[in-house]
Amino acid sequence: MKLDWQTDGWIIVAGALCAIAASLLGNFLVLRRLSMMGDAISHAVLPGIAAAFLFSGTRGSIAVLLGAASMGLLTVWLTELIRKYGKVEESAAIGVVFTSLFAIGLIMMERASSKIDLDPSCVLYGGLETITLRMVETPFGDVPSVVITLTVVCLLNAACIAAFFKQWQVSTFDPLLSQSQGISPSFFHYLLASLVAITSIASFEAVGNILVVAMLIVPAATAFLLCKRLHRMVFLSVVIGTAAAVSGHLLARFVPATLGYKSVNSAAMMAVASGLFLVLAVVVSPKSGVLVRWLEQRSVARKIIGEDVLALLYRHSERTQAKDKNVRNRAVLECKEIASKLEISLKKFSSVGSDLVRSGCISMNQTTVSLTDQGYRVAQNLIRSHRLWEQYLSVEVSASDARLHAQAESLEHFTSSSMRDKLDAETGQSTMDPHGRSIPPEG
Repeated sequence: MKLDWQTDGWIIVAGALCAIAASLLGNFLVLRRLSMMGDAISHAVLPGIAAAFLFSGTRGSIAVLLGAASMGLLTVWLTELIRKYGKVEESAAIGVVFTSLFAIGLIMMERASSKIDLDPSCVLYGGLETITLRMVETPFGDVPSVVITLTVVCLLNAACIAAFFKQWQVSTFDPLLSQSQGISPSFFHYLLASLVAITSIASFEAVGNILVVAMLIVPAATAFLLCKRLHRMVFLSVVIGTAAAVSGHLLARFVPATLGYKSVNSAAMMAVASGLFLVLAVVVSPKSGVLVRWLEQRSVARKIIGEDVLALLYRHSERTQAKDKNVRNRAVLECKEIASKLEISLKKFSSVGSDLVRSGCISMNQTTVSLTDQGYRVAQNLIRSHRLWEQYLSVEVSASDARLHAQAESLEHFTSSSMRDKLDAETGQSTMDPHGRSIPPEG
């Protein structure tokens, strides 16, 4: 199955424009914790659309955009009113407003559909595949009318964000600072609602009322997981939204065909593609991705096991060699004995032991392990941390003897030299821990 660029090309362009227009606003919805507000507005504009249809008798009137924008503002105002005077949380207020207005809109849509060519299912699910049936002559050739509409909305959203980027930034991250600088957070709150409403109505013909929510939230949420700066987040959300539109249509055309089915709805598959990008970001995000957290936890676990090995060798050295530093490296333990005492497999110990050998902390052959001079210093500081914590917990917190070791063992791996100095000062520079063992000096 080949692509027909006269049809597929326009579908991709329309989907991409819709994704760009929506994701530009979605960044501020996500950052302001108003994702549900975007959902509410996109549903609640239906009464305004229906009223405009009934009033003007056409789908192309400017009254449709005005009706949608006014209903977007009404949604925000009613939500704030219910939250303020009804003493309920914002999410509950949003739920009350948008479900009520959406239901009213559907009823009005049914009445409007009997008077003009208006299909409620098209409003809900979109009709990307049929946009080439409504072409408009331009100096650049025939262009689908929805592409022109989405281009205008895209430019409007981009212009509003670019012109007031500083104001958007300040009012989003610090409303109190914004107010002190003469920037009204309420104005930009309602402006955002108006732009969301206009974008929603402009996108209905492309992706429908339900699916426009995905374009409003998912690309921005995906970019949020991958970025730490607002301008990068805005740019990346646009890239992700565009990629979702392109890949979504390609998936809709070719994946079902390879399985012997007809192509599926392109708008729906674009939403699915954006969801796949979000899942990918959740996995590989450098800030808090599942893979990154797993690797960090794995790295920390290996580090703790390695330090436990060094501490075990140090304690063995204390028992067998006392304080004779010249012969401390004679303290040798068998690999099997270490693995048994730490309750890990011999394979796991061999892997951790290899890391310690590479770092120069231990010498290891096929059966035995011993500390190097560098490993002894690291282990000495580790034991010093452990015993300082035991002394501190005993003196300052009055922790029971039964809990001292376990608590100190969990803290010793994350104690810096400056923290050891503070603990030493807090415990009066004691040379003995609560169990009568000497606290070694800093290595």
